[in-house]
Amino acid sequence: MNGQEVPVSDTRVTWLTLFTTLGTLVCCALPIALVTLGLGAAVVSLTSSFPFLITLSQHKTWVFAFSGAMLLLSGWLLYRPNRSCPADPELGALCEKSHKWNRRVYWTSVVIWGAGFFAAYLALPLRIWLDS
Repeated sequence: MNGQEVPVSDTRVTWLTLFTTLGTLVCCALPIALVTLGLGAAVVSLTSSFPFLITLSQHKTWVFAFSGAMLLLSGWLLYRPNRSCPADPELGALCEKSHKWNRRVYWTSVVIWGAGFFAAYLALPLRIWLDS
């Protein structure tokens, strides 16, 4: 590698970031959304079928911290200074296409993380504040 190619590890980190941010949705946003919609029995069924959801929700601070750190790392890898693609037209086009998809996955992850963070930490205090 000559320093100009996008390393495969950048793509792996971006996809790993997507999966860690999906964990924030599964642990926190999905159960809250289901209960809000009156589907509390569905949450009970989910936690009975997948007991790891309880463990994830008990450690949601760590889940959000890890996925937030992954977002920061992935963002730095995507938007770091002096990032460039190879001069070869074919490799350059492939590099740009890969970078475009990595940005899409990254920003999807940011939106997912934001939705999970809102549901886990801001929704209840906001509702209490609005009701008072």
